[in-house]
Amino acid sequence: MTFPQTAPYGSWKSPITSDLIVAGTIGLGGVAFDGEDIYWLEGRPTEEGRNVLVRRTPDGTVTDITPQPFNVRTRVHEYGGGSYLIVDGTIYFSNFADQRIYKQTRGSQPQPLTPESKRRYADAIIDSQRNRLICICEDHTQADREPENTIVSVDLDTGEVRVLVSGSDFYSSPRLCTNGTHLAWISWNHPNMPWDESQLWIATINADGSLGEATCIAGGTEESICEPRWSPDGRLYFSSDRTGWWNLYRYNRDGTIESLCEMEAEFAYPHWVFGLSNYGFASESRIICTYTQNGSWYLASLDANTKQLQPINTPYNNISSLQVRGNKIAFIGGSPTQQTAVVILDLGRGKTEILKRSSDLEIDPGYLSIPEAIAFPTKNGLTAYAWYYPPKNKDYVAPEGELPPLLVKSHGGPTAAASASLSLKVQYWTSRGFAYLDVNYGGSTGYGREYRQRLDRNWGIVDVDDCVNAAKYLVRQGKADGNRMAISGGSAGGYTTLAALTFKDTFKAGASYYGVSDLEALVKDTHKFESRYLDRLVGKYPEQKAIYETRSPIHHIDRLSCPVIFFQGLEDRVVPPNQAEMMVDVLKKKGLPVAYVPFEGEQHGFRRAENIKRALDGEFYFYSRVFGFEPADAIAPIAIDNL
Repeated sequence: MTFPQTAPYGSWKSPITSDLIVAGTIGLGGVAFDGEDIYWLEGRPTEEGRNVLVRRTPDGTVTDITPQPFNVRTRVHEYGGGSYLIVDGTIYFSNFADQRIYKQTRGSQPQPLTPESKRRYADAIIDSQRNRLICICEDHTQADREPENTIVSVDLDTGEVRVLVSGSDFYSSPRLCTNGTHLAWISWNHPNMPWDESQLWIATINADGSLGEATCIAGGTEESICEPRWSPDGRLYFSSDRTGWWNLYRYNRDGTIESLCEMEAEFAYPHWVFGLSNYGFASESRIICTYTQNGSWYLASLDANTKQLQPINTPYNNISSLQVRGNKIAFIGGSPTQQTAVVILDLGRGKTEILKRSSDLEIDPGYLSIPEAIAFPTKNGLTAYAWYYPPKNKDYVAPEGELPPLLVKSHGGPTAAASASLSLKVQYWTSRGFAYLDVNYGGSTGYGREYRQRLDRNWGIVDVDDCVNAAKYLVRQGKADGNRMAISGGSAGGYTTLAALTFKDTFKAGASYYGVSDLEALVKDTHKFESRYLDRLVGKYPEQKAIYETRSPIHHIDRLSCPVIFFQGLEDRVVPPNQAEMMVDVLKKKGLPVAYVPFEGEQHGFRRAENIKRALDGEFYFYSRVFGFEPADAIAPIAIDNL
């Protein structure tokens, strides 16, 4: 057989299969130093999505620390994060099944520290002087009202829980100063999300462990504070977007606040989860930090005294979970050609070492599509952004004159961002002959506060327009078939998908992953963290109920006239299953091709290997039937009504 063969787009045979992806790919996060040891979390689809803590010692030995059936994952805010802490070899972690904090010493089984209750814990720090943890607590005891969020202490001997800070709707980032005399933290209240408005507080710690009077030192109206962190010499640093960009600041001992590096770049990320880390201290005045511009992340060294920012060259354009210990830097790094990995960089020796990859699969570059950053015109004379991936498979070319089908991805959040890091899920599509467009629509992170606020009162409008205009831009460039364009997204991206399919006629098919179809149902039946999110994105409810109905696809099903497939976790508390099921029922009655794939035991996002595989293959199968091409591989069929 000679290559390349000529075959229609979509029918190309690819070595990047769903079996390969789920068998060989894990999630990575939560990097931490403990002395010379490095720890990280692995999310393992083949273990039903269990999060396992892993340790790597200086001699290169890598060991699983978390025994079965423990799962290092907290459900505070439902999204979690900040699920473990390591101090001198002792580990404290939240266990997913019961949400208790467990203590695990080296070589022993985890032992429960907190009592059985309906409390959840996250973002813990150690207060060794007082033999306790300080952390966020979310109390679900009162079933007839929303959970109560507080900052608490947990006695390391008795497990006694004591409330230290209360009164605000939400808290995060309790951080103890070097000598243990002061505590800093962030709070915010309904209807704000932490990236809208939040406050940074500081209080002295009394002799009995309680807190003295708290002082708000930063934040407030139209200002978001992120990542408070104490330097080795006892000064408090943080990120603020008071200039329109999340930049780094220092709170001085005389009460003044000093900007360290003012630039049009983001040194922080929206705190959807706890435990985010974008900077750390190599010394009292030297900060190692990450920042993003135009969709890419960079590593740099910042002198807090001279305010000089010095880039640190790496091959990575996506950097997260940054930890610093002297000249050693550990982080999660990814690039368009390299799998996401736990990386350690020794600045003293200039040496980089990869400790763990998200996948050990070696993919021939001939099957990898390299993303191109594009800027395109959109409504109101504005510009929006996306990552464009052309079809790529060294074994095939398309028939002369044929244009590829296009899959547009609307990311979640909606205050999130598309990444250009190598994703085998993206390459699954491009290596089969799809063009792929990952859109950073107005509202996305990484382009400043003003860009993020384009979505205020305009969710379901700006994001939809940007996804539509991104697709049309590619068609005008001759890079996509305008008659074979689909849109896909999860959660908030699922809403954008459904809204685009309902209110526009650009796309010919779509896939909603746990997406929102009824904004009113969502505002009535979602978790506390996001229960007032729509006040800013849509309008106050119930005062502006009419807007909710106007923008809800479920109320305008007569305008939807193309096939849709729905994927849904049946234990999802963020977007409950009824959101998908209402749409499916109406589409069936209307006679439109529709498929529904529910997953037992899954929450908001799929973690089990068999379900990840089923969803990926199922979406591809669905488009093959709609767009009329034959997949090269045998795929388990999906039941499609009305096809």
